[in-house]
Amino acid sequence: MKVIVCGAGLVGTTIARQLATEGNEVTVIDLSAERTHKVAESYDLRGIVGHASHPDVLEQAGAADSDMLIAVTFADEVNMVACEVAHALFNVPTKIARVRAQSYLKPEWSDLFNEKHISIDYIISPEIEVARAIHRRILTPGAFDMIPFADDKLRLIGVRLGEECPVLNTPLRQLTELFPDLGINICGINRNGNMIVPDADDHMEVADEIYFCTLPDHVLRAMRLFGHEEREARRIVISGGGNIGLFLAREIEETQPSVMLKMIESNKARAEFIAGQLKNAVVLNGDALDMDILNEAKAGSAEAIIALTNDDEVNILTSLLAKRAGSQRAITLVNNPAYENLIGSLGVDVVVNPRSTTVSSILQHVRRGRIRGVYSLRDGAAEVMEAEAVETSALVGQPLRELDLPAGMMIGAIIRGEEVIIARSDSEIEAGDRIILFVRKDAVKKVEKLFAVRLEFF
Repeated sequence: MKVIVCGAGLVGTTIARQLATEGNEVTVIDLSAERTHKVAESYDLRGIVGHASHPDVLEQAGAADSDMLIAVTFADEVNMVACEVAHALFNVPTKIARVRAQSYLKPEWSDLFNEKHISIDYIISPEIEVARAIHRRILTPGAFDMIPFADDKLRLIGVRLGEECPVLNTPLRQLTELFPDLGINICGINRNGNMIVPDADDHMEVADEIYFCTLPDHVLRAMRLFGHEEREARRIVISGGGNIGLFLAREIEETQPSVMLKMIESNKARAEFIAGQLKNAVVLNGDALDMDILNEAKAGSAEAIIALTNDDEVNILTSLLAKRAGSQRAITLVNNPAYENLIGSLGVDVVVNPRSTTVSSILQHVRRGRIRGVYSLRDGAAEVMEAEAVETSALVGQPLRELDLPAGMMIGAIIRGEEVIIARSDSEIEAGDRIILFVRKDAVKKVEKLFAVRLEFF
């Protein structure tokens, strides 16, 4: 597949790297010669310095025979124009644009993005996606990640194991025997930076980060099994009143009206604006690194501090100060990937990376075959996919234990109509089933082939 990526920032570089390592033909366009050359040399792809929305630059990038254009520059308008030029002049089949400004995304302007006006096939809004991802973590105390599937009939949850976990060093095959009525399936283990797709003889160790599938009704029992009995937050402090903070505050007010919410914003005009947008939240104007402000917000008695400013260092320090004051849980927005693996040891409970969330949104439109959804984990080390099995698939019609699955892939659950089946060795896949897969990055291409529609299907 030939793909043009407009923008060599963190998101553009990550998606270009991921697509290039999977064997796609990738061209990156960016105004910065330094960024362009760096990404081209690092990942053995083509780089072009220029304006991503200019027709001559897109022509040079090979737009005439490209399959997809992904526009993730820093400017919404450049992203939109690049997609329109790619459509009008080069007939690029699939166009994806990142749009940050919420004004463009209001329901009353929904007709803006179509073939008659600005031809964009898929809009990615990072702020909304990130806010929703954070809210899911709030609703699952003790988890560092939670991904719903099938209209929340199934959840994939990530938890970090401590010494209090009662099933450490227990072979995974014994969990089903010990807890036969508990619907869980451990799909992945991140151990010392290595992503493992476990088999039945593997076990869990202290400090492992595990990913498991479960049913919503089984979440509390499963969390207790892994040593987590945290309560849902009733007092929350948000530091940072940007688009992410405001959208998250609205989500909390609408879905958790009993939560006592306070927000800290350093800009006075922005703080006044936010206060007018929220119904019940208390908005404080001040610096979140000022202990007087944190004390006024009662951060020390809050179940959760959520740090969402544009400065990684401020977010980390705010979280640590609040934790030291007594806050039970810290959720921290971090853009720099170098910090992500370091700050967990400092006491930060959940790290949210906007880049990973945006990349996940893009990948679900990139994956081939009957891939319905994609979520990227640990900077692309693994993916969770929702895929549809067609009649000609090699997966259909035999027990899972008899399938010759690619190394690095596990079937976590099967969704059949309204029924959700936690995958076991004797489970069988039927045509039309949706399957939740945990896939290590080196197995992604093999999985796409498994779910490709063969010619004999038609």
